Amino acid sequence: MTSIPDNEAVSQPMPMATRQGRRVALIVAVAFFMQLLDSTIISTSLPQMGQSFGVSAVAMSIGITAYMLTMAVFVPLSAWLADRFGARNIFLGAIALFTLASIGCGFSQSLAQFVAARIVQGLGSALMTPVGRILVLRNAAKSELLNATALITWPALFAPVVGPVLGGFITTYLSWHWNFFINVPLGLAGLLMVARFVPGDRDSEARPLDWPGFFVTSFGLAVMLYGLERLAHPENGMLPTAALIAAGIAIGWLAVRHLRRAPHPLLDLSAFKVLTFAVSTLSAGTIFRVAINATPFLLPLLFQVGFGMRPVDAGLLILAYFLGNLGMKAVTTPTLRRFGFRRVLIVNGLIASLAIIACGAISPQTPLALVVALMLVAGLSRSMQFTALNTLAFADIGGAHRSSAATLSSMLQQISMLFGVAVAAAVLNLSQIARGEAAPDLVDFRIAFIAIGLIGLVASFRFMVLPPSAGAEVSGHSADN
Repeated sequence: MTSIPDNEAVSQPMPMATRQGRRVALIVAVAFFMQLLDSTIISTSLPQMGQSFGVSAVAMSIGITAYMLTMAVFVPLSAWLADRFGARNIFLGAIALFTLASIGCGFSQSLAQFVAARIVQGLGSALMTPVGRILVLRNAAKSELLNATALITWPALFAPVVGPVLGGFITTYLSWHWNFFINVPLGLAGLLMVARFVPGDRDSEARPLDWPGFFVTSFGLAVMLYGLERLAHPENGMLPTAALIAAGIAIGWLAVRHLRRAPHPLLDLSAFKVLTFAVSTLSAGTIFRVAINATPFLLPLLFQVGFGMRPVDAGLLILAYFLGNLGMKAVTTPTLRRFGFRRVLIVNGLIASLAIIACGAISPQTPLALVVALMLVAGLSRSMQFTALNTLAFADIGGAHRSSAATLSSMLQQISMLFGVAVAAAVLNLSQIARGEAAPDLVDFRIAFIAIGLIGLVASFRFMVLPPSAGAEVSGHSADN
């Protein structure tokens, strides 16, 4: 799907830069899919993995925590590494690390071995996401940014939906080891394609490494994310959780202060002076991503715990949600060209938020056709919002700031991902505790969906600060439309 700025361009051959940009985006999307699939696929196999290692399923959560914290530590370093050693080289190294670590996870014989392999996986993942975005930004022309962003966005939309279903199937009919071994062909394909088709690059004026900035930024991000992860488990104690989140915020403030004053900061915060980047990543974008990321977490629980459905039946309904994500891809570009980013983010944001709230209104007695239709609408609107946000973020970012902007965007998306799941789980658990019940019921899910939907509604109105022409150079939208 190619964005064409005018009718005269239809008959012209595709420029080399355009072909290269699309090719790089497709290669990066394959790597992202492997990474994000791995992050979601193991959730259904934790009990079986615990049996293999002789530990409880709850104890297996340390593998997820180790992966998450490793990512938090090394994500801030990715922009400097890409500028110093070349984004292509770092991306190759990240894929290689992730693939080798996946083999290590699959062959692990103990929890300690598994955690060690997950730490290496987290390092590869930390570099893969921001550096992959840097590669796309450096190789795609502005007129192709929308299509390129759509390509690298679909893994984030599909993997959280497909991962648990695929993981359950593999664990049931093969073994949990294959949840990691399936990364090997994907990783090898990614390595071959990057080596063959992605051009080399390196910043000729690479700045010295800001070690204080690296330590304070990484430490603050790790503490914050760990606190958010604990928020989903109120049984661990809310006081330590609140203390971790508060400490993460305080350290983050110190990190921002340092990055603003350092002569060669690890991350250039000037990207936040660009309105489109600030709105789509830091303020409204982060708030809306909380709602986007909470929904795939809540839906499988709603169908299995709230409705009492079998996992396979719940998976089929989630498939409708997946198809909604897929179906929107064909109309994303023409819709943004016709209406522009501002109008789409507001109106589609309202539709997506109302669809989330509507998920709390369905019950086991709701006609199946109506449930499927709601899943399709929720998936369609989620896909449109996700692609629009990710594209608008870099619409006005100049070449000098793209590396730092890509890293900042990855950090904020990681926070919103954990925050979305944490808020949804916290609301669900607190509602259950307030009712004095041992397990969540349908009413608890209704409260959770309403709370998440209201967060999305607030963010949707926040997009009104954007001018009508926001991102017009990328979308091709005319102010006269």
